[in-house]
Amino acid sequence: MIESVIRMQGLTKFYGKQRGVIDVDMEVQKGEVFGYLGPNGAGKTTTIRLLLDLIRPTRGKATIFGLDVNEQGLEIRKRVGYIPGELAMYENMRGRDLLTYFAHLRDGVDWEFVEGMAKRLDCNLSQPIRSLSHGNKQKIAVIQAFMHRPELLILDEPTTGLDPFMQREFYSLIAEAKEDGRTVFISSHILPEVERMCDRVGILRAGKLVTVEGVKALKERALRHLEIHFAEQVPKDAFTGITGIRDITVENGVMHCTVVGSLDAVIKAASRFRVENVITQEPSLEEIFVSYYGEGDRT
Repeated sequence: MIESVIRMQGLTKFYGKQRGVIDVDMEVQKGEVFGYLGPNGAGKTTTIRLLLDLIRPTRGKATIFGLDVNEQGLEIRKRVGYIPGELAMYENMRGRDLLTYFAHLRDGVDWEFVEGMAKRLDCNLSQPIRSLSHGNKQKIAVIQAFMHRPELLILDEPTTGLDPFMQREFYSLIAEAKEDGRTVFISSHILPEVERMCDRVGILRAGKLVTVEGVKALKERALRHLEIHFAEQVPKDAFTGITGIRDITVENGVMHCTVVGSLDAVIKAASRFRVENVITQEPSLEEIFVSYYGEGDRT
């Protein structure tokens, strides 16, 4: 039987008349990397704050490790690593001092492991935090979340500010946590990032859970903007009728279109002509949501 690490039942939060999240029912299974996906303002951070008992729900409930998040929050947080969406640090401390402080709160950690993470992330722990860029502060946040090897990682937009090289190192840390059998709940609004790391995703829009599905199914829904440059003018009807292709325009030897799912059929059709360049662009999550779920509530 698969064990649920996180379980939400009718989880709802209103801030006065303003919507936070509404009737979220969802489970995160032990050992999986679960992506919580949605545009900014969808309610991802609200959900995470509810799970950590930083705010209380209007109605509904949540459990972590089978423990009620409101009644047994201290026991839960001992077993959780957390990166908030908005960092707040003791600016006058050095990075090493801050991590030492957190280590003492947790009754000690393997400091050799901490030093190893700092080296992997190219993080200078001797500098005052106030002198660090946002990206370097984010590295310290990553270290403090991982340093006690928690059973569950709850990460709110954790790659914000990290350069591409450090993002790849972060993906490696997530993969290692999964190999250890630990569970990761990660919020993001970056579709390729979630595709790369996660086993399943929950898609949140306007405070409501739209769907929970595997990453493979998400990729099959992928919508891409495609631009193909040809050496000569090509007829538009060479691409009409292809499954998944829409919004086709051809002008001055350049074909623009939107493709849902696999690019295979489009590329095969294009190969009948001399191709000079192919440009593909990932759409925003909002475009994907509008494409599949309609306009809905944008508030």
